[in-house]
Order: sequence, then structure tokens, then C-alpha cells
Amino acid sequence: MAKRICGTLRCRTSGRISMPIRTKANEAGIFDPSELALLGRVFEHLKLEDQSPEARDAIASRIIANYMAGIKHEAELVSLSKQPLGR
Repeated sequence: MAKRICGTLRCRTSGRISMPIRTKANEAGIFDPSELALLGRVFEHLKLEDQSPEARDAIASRIIANYMAGIKHEAELVSLSKQPLGR
């Protein structure tokens, strides 16, 4: 479960701030808190510790694109977001 702290999304389990997904979500449109929590959980699941900021931005973009395309189930969103867009 995620909670909002000072305008960022913080994962309770890892304590890390998920800035790329929050930034991409803001760029894509307005999401309610439950949608942001879902997107944050998916991002936390897919990101790796040694990834570049560009790679994390790409993951965030894929998650948002898949969500906006109608993928709302968390496990399916994780699975599809592992793949490059358009595949």
C-alpha cells in the first residue's frame, strides 16, 4: 500500500520515493489516490536498483500507457509493462 507524503508517493514497504511514476502520472492526466497507489505498486515491482533515470522513466511511461489503454488489473499491468510499448 502506498501513501502520499509531501506531494510524493512513498512505498510503505521499501520507504523509497517513486518519483518517475508520479511525474509521468502528472504529465498524463489527473489520477485519483487509488489509481496513483496502483501505479506506484506496479512501478515498485518493476524497477531495479541499478537502473538509469531514463530506464525508470521508460518503465513509468509503459505503466501509464498500459493503464490508460484499459489495463486495470495489477498483475496484468505488471506483466504487460515488462514489455516494450507496441509489442
